[in-house]
Amino acid sequence: MSLDAATKPHDRLAEALAPDMQAVNALIRARMASEHAPRIPEVTAHLIEAGGKRLRPMLTLAAARLCGYDGPYHIHLAATVEFIHTATLLHDDVVDESAQRRGRPTANLLWDNQSSVLVGDYLFARSFQLMTETGSIRVLRILSDAAATIAEGEVLQLTAARDIATTEATYMKVIRGKTAALFSAATEVGGVIAGQDDTVVRALFDYGDALGIAFQIVDDLLDYVGTDATGKNIGDDFRERKLTLPVIKAIAHADDTERAFWSRTIGKGQQDDGDLDEALRLMARHGTIEATRIEAHDWIGRARAALAALPAHPLRDMLDDLADYVVARAV
Repeated sequence: MSLDAATKPHDRLAEALAPDMQAVNALIRARMASEHAPRIPEVTAHLIEAGGKRLRPMLTLAAARLCGYDGPYHIHLAATVEFIHTATLLHDDVVDESAQRRGRPTANLLWDNQSSVLVGDYLFARSFQLMTETGSIRVLRILSDAAATIAEGEVLQLTAARDIATTEATYMKVIRGKTAALFSAATEVGGVIAGQDDTVVRALFDYGDALGIAFQIVDDLLDYVGTDATGKNIGDDFRERKLTLPVIKAIAHADDTERAFWSRTIGKGQQDDGDLDEALRLMARHGTIEATRIEAHDWIGRARAALAALPAHPLRDMLDDLADYVVARAV
């Protein structure tokens, strides 16, 4: 599959959903306003207008449209999903002490940690206001559950950080929480607002869940195999001592000498010149890069299989292409 910008599935999806996305963006701008605290729109605009792909709200719009929805509330739900996502990014950058996101200085660097945390809280509150306007208790439950799961995943990641005893099972719980929960909620509520039956709604959930898991696995993989075109700096996760799937797999296969290396570099944070190269050598020795790539492909297979239960529609085909593209990034 060509990764030329003109043929990227998310660009085709954006084109197909352009009128809806314009309405979502207008609603976001309206709801991030604050009469009494001008810093709120300043901080929010810095992140929301930084050129992100808006993938999550597009998933909500696509799910609703392919299910035949013609009401107004898929716009509210897509904006809700983007507000939740933006709030988590603001909080994540404070927790991770990040200085850059999407090629720009982070909000906590330009303003301060307090502003980032409080504006993130504001966006969470705004997201709940938006979701209640649909009048659907089921929608409220799905999205509020997702918000709680995201927070739970972030806390689990914090407690598991730099612990080289972290297992693949724990890693999966973390990424299902911090990433896949919002993907699956984004697709699921599209089916719910369209009044679809449980089979279709479950298929939409399964697609979003598997897509989100694959998305995060590939994102973690790109930290070790990415190029300038992917926007990833090779080895950032290693330098930040993050236990992602390629490293967890390598530690599981490590002998005593290798385990001592991982304990020093990840567990204790004592990193020297050449340690990243050694980490890459150990991952190559045990085939963990390829094993991680295979696992991502397996999850994409599950995502594509879930689509079979959905009605035939050009948007369903685009979601299928999108799934392929997620793993094509790491080829």
